[in-house]
Amino acid sequence: MPIAQRERADDAVLQLTVGQTLEVGSVVAVLRYPLKSAQGERLQSVAVDPEGLRGDRAWACVDLSDGTVGSAKHPRRWGRLLEVTARVDDRDGTGCVLIEVAGRQQAAGSAEADAAVSEHLGRAVRLTAVVPEQARLHRQLPDDQGMVPEWMSDTTAGQEMVTEVSGALPGGRFVDFGAVHLVTTGALAALARQVGRAHVDALRFRPNIVLDAPHDPEPGRELRIGELVLRVVLPTPRCVVPGLSPDHTAPLDRQLLGVLARHHRTAVGDLGVAACFGVYAEVLHPGPLELGQRVQ
Repeated sequence: MPIAQRERADDAVLQLTVGQTLEVGSVVAVLRYPLKSAQGERLQSVAVDPEGLRGDRAWACVDLSDGTVGSAKHPRRWGRLLEVTARVDDRDGTGCVLIEVAGRQQAAGSAEADAAVSEHLGRAVRLTAVVPEQARLHRQLPDDQGMVPEWMSDTTAGQEMVTEVSGALPGGRFVDFGAVHLVTTGALAALARQVGRAHVDALRFRPNIVLDAPHDPEPGRELRIGELVLRVVLPTPRCVVPGLSPDHTAPLDRQLLGVLARHHRTAVGDLGVAACFGVYAEVLHPGPLELGQRVQ
């Protein structure tokens, strides 16, 4: 069955009469990134608060030279953050975040962790769980003009700039926009076919949830996962990060970025058109999230 025809059939299945249970799929991966732009952790279960997965993007590196937040959106400055691992240690109930650099493990917030990450990155940084006022980050736009969003029409491909982190508000977490980021196995499989590969690693897109479903749910769609209720808000605009290997061990994947630029440009609310993959969701009702749960 052609892809378009199969997607129409899938949509028809979802458009059942009110009151019936609509099964969308199941949760096949739960991922959390305690330190922004560092490698995250795969989870069996986690509590989801109104702000997202508990502990997700709770910490970030701050550049001591200009106060900007460290982000792999500027690979030359911050790409090596992808080689750092962060996980939440819940054994003592404090939720301490452990940072591992070059085989050494330190607690986030300690002078030892700051020193280890600074040495690894080659720039002086401080790890913080406090979102600064008007948090800003360095970014470099991909070289393909199709990866430049319409709301950045005054910029050009490859340009470097400093922009605000729109989702990072004082008292919150270091998120780019939505509380929860979700991708689906169906969309990943379609992307792999477009790129001409057997698969594309979901970790390139740094999602919180990988949902086994034929395609991404539409904005406005509510997803019920046990007690947890999410509402899809917008498709996720993509930057240079999907072109980086999840552990920063391979060259920039220009082919993948090119496919996103040519085949995945879509409207992002009333902001304009951008190359997108995956969706952002807000939390309507907090609750536990577990691997393998059914999604309705």
